Amino acid sequence: MLDAAGNEYIKLDQFLKLAGVVETGGEAKHLILSGQVWVNGTIETRRGRKLYHGDVVTIDGEEMVVQVEPDEAA
Repeated sequence: MLDAAGNEYIKLDQFLKLAGVVETGGEAKHLILSGQVWVNGTIETRRGRKLYHGDVVTIDGEEMVVQVEPDEAA
């Protein structure tokens, strides 16, 4: 997806599903709202948080670096 400035991003809940951390949006919501997800060193409780290339998502001490590819359909 593109933000207003034309930068590619993915929403936090979608990233967690694509990364295989959770299987459903409901699981993502619970995990995020429980305060177990960190983005760039800060607890994140917003499911729709926009993640950009290079952002670091941490869960249970495991770090995942976001790699957003340009949307071919855009």
